[in-house]
Amino acid sequence: MSISWEYVKRLAQRSEQIGFDLTLVAELNLNDIKGEEAPSLDAWSTAAALTAVTDRLEYMVAVRPTFHNPTLLAKTAANIDHIGGGGRLSLNVVSSWWRDEATKYGVQYEQHDDRYARTTEWLEVVDNVWKQDHYTFEGTYYRVRDTVLQPKPLTRPRPTVYAGGESEAAKNLIARTCDAYVMHGDPPERIREKIADMTARRERLGLGPMIYGVAGYSIVRNTEAEARAELARITDVKQSAAGYHNYQQWLAGTQLEQRVSLEDYSVSNRGLRSGLVGTPQQVVDRVAAFEAAGVNLLLLQCSPQLEEMERFAQSVIPCHN
Repeated sequence: MSISWEYVKRLAQRSEQIGFDLTLVAELNLNDIKGEEAPSLDAWSTAAALTAVTDRLEYMVAVRPTFHNPTLLAKTAANIDHIGGGGRLSLNVVSSWWRDEATKYGVQYEQHDDRYARTTEWLEVVDNVWKQDHYTFEGTYYRVRDTVLQPKPLTRPRPTVYAGGESEAAKNLIARTCDAYVMHGDPPERIREKIADMTARRERLGLGPMIYGVAGYSIVRNTEAEARAELARITDVKQSAAGYHNYQQWLAGTQLEQRVSLEDYSVSNRGLRSGLVGTPQQVVDRVAAFEAAGVNLLLLQCSPQLEEMERFAQSVIPCHN
């Protein structure tokens, strides 16, 4: 797939035409899959441009607090929300894991729980400057005084804040401060358990229901044998050699509930464990199982994306609806 503005614009415009509602815009300044020498588009300028050339699609833009001052990011996000007419900009808050990227870009790298402590303050500042003017905050990581942010976001009460994580620090932060919980790929029965856990955390805090999303890598073919052949091709670890060093840093910088193999990493976010591999009917049934488990949002992965998302839209979306 081409790492270019023209390609991502084509993807965005086509995806909203064929039935998709939202797209993640990932934020990495270096390419963690194809290798550090490969191109990687800036997330926030890309999201602003895509919002202007589409009509309906929501952009869940990844943001890492260590890379963004909270008041300036809040300003950027509010502006994109206005460009889209409201309801089309959301945040995917990510606590950075990649030490080399931080070093190369002159950003302080912090240990796991310190990153989440920073994120807690960062979200508090963003939320408050979106909602009120003349806001002052004194914390360990951030200090702002008498901040005025205009225009405020169009989206009320605020743009949706998505986040994911499997450590206790992450889950507690998400339960307290976020609107949506996005999960790595796992079978529906495991996802049901995660949703029950997060729901209980929210209830203990006196907070309402969340959006629940799960990552899933799709391979849809006419026969199961064809789907399995494609699975073998895309998990060939030899083609991912450029990203292997980055994979080791990712494992060192995260606290996951399960060990992730290099085959898992080849498609990111344990997407294959969701089991969206097979015939159209098999995939339709699997999507229905996730919905029954409480999932509101399926974050679809596929490659090459343009061709495979067309296949999914033709063979799965109409049957599910």
